[in-house]
Amino acid sequence: MASPRGEFSSRFGFVMAAAGSAVGLGNIWGFPTQAASNGGAAFLLVYLLLAFLLAYPALMAELIIGRHAHANGVTALRSISRGPQTANVGSLIGLAGIFTVSMILSFYGIVAGWMIAHFCSSLASIVGLDPLATWLVDFSFIRNVGFMGLFMFLTAAIIAEGVHDGIERWSSRLMPILIVTLFLLVGYVMTLDGAMAGLKVYLLPDFGAAVKPQLIVSALGAAFFSLSLGAGTMLIYGSYIPDEGKLPALGGWVTGVDIMIAVTAGFVVIPAMYVALNNGVEIFGADGSLISGDTLIFTVLPALFDTMGTAGVVVSLLFFALMTIAALTSSISMLEVPVSYTIENHSYSRRRAVYLIGFSIALVSTLILFNFDALFGLVIAATTRYAQPLLGLMYCLFCGWVWHRNGILEELRKGQPDIEQGLFWAVWPWYIRYVVPAIILLIFANSLLN
Repeated sequence: MASPRGEFSSRFGFVMAAAGSAVGLGNIWGFPTQAASNGGAAFLLVYLLLAFLLAYPALMAELIIGRHAHANGVTALRSISRGPQTANVGSLIGLAGIFTVSMILSFYGIVAGWMIAHFCSSLASIVGLDPLATWLVDFSFIRNVGFMGLFMFLTAAIIAEGVHDGIERWSSRLMPILIVTLFLLVGYVMTLDGAMAGLKVYLLPDFGAAVKPQLIVSALGAAFFSLSLGAGTMLIYGSYIPDEGKLPALGGWVTGVDIMIAVTAGFVVIPAMYVALNNGVEIFGADGSLISGDTLIFTVLPALFDTMGTAGVVVSLLFFALMTIAALTSSISMLEVPVSYTIENHSYSRRRAVYLIGFSIALVSTLILFNFDALFGLVIAATTRYAQPLLGLMYCLFCGWVWHRNGILEELRKGQPDIEQGLFWAVWPWYIRYVVPAIILLIFANSLLN
């Protein structure tokens, strides 16, 4: 039965939207340096293995719950509960997911605003407005608030158009642009002196490192967070899948596209870092590890672009366009989580809900900027390191232990009547019950210890 809430009109639209949600800033700046610092190709092999052993089954749990309920996270978890007590727990988990994803978007909007500012700085340099270009890359409250507000407005404008005309249409446009831009950057970076040294670091395996517990745990975390799990975004996108959709195949496509983009980003970032080293830019921290995170994006790579003359301005423009698109495809899925709940449970119109919630999150972002040193890192740690894995655990437990097995099978049969005869149904039900929760707890314990 078609959902009156709106739904994705094609498999391509869903895959682009869901992969866009999964492909965020962390895929492009975090994953490559993690790989290079943890055994190169050995890390890649472990990551690829774990992406399908952990991330794919957890993704399927969210998609199946969402498609079954055709509703927001609170209503969806209540719909698969066995009684009043588990229904109340489901409501709390759903509300916690809404709060968590809203707080993630509050700091994400700040970082995405920096990406837009750097993109505009490259444009200003091209037309000769050097003072403006310098101001755009300097850290200031006015710049930060202004570009955060611009990014939140772009996100809200897309969400306000609905599932088909907003999320699906723009994801189907932005994701192909992202992929083409990524491959253009790979092609160009590979022509530069020093790129081959970075490629060796990225692709030559250190199998001794591959068996280290810390590498395995790091790869587990990368695989889990790479698919944007635990925040309820995939549950919401699952709720917009038509009943005739084949969920295991759709989940496989999303996982595959996400992995492809994360791995391909490594062919840009790591060779670019060694090109920077070849040009005299420092790429190692005090402990000898490769620089990563915001220092990589806003210090190391811009310093590289500066050494490249006119070509560097063009490459900078393309790179920060790539980062802005990656941020936007993720943010629209984040904002949709609280918006869908507000529309369905409080009878708000879509536009009213979008702009009210978007403005509220922008206010939280402004508060973070007022107290940046104290709040920015705290919000990131509380949401991504602690809340997200715990929420992911709860979604898996609800799917594996609370929801009746026959109910899950009935849901999967809607799009794939012979699902019971295949490998997916032979493995996934017990896997989501026992294996995935144990792995998520391992990731969480590692976060606490570190």
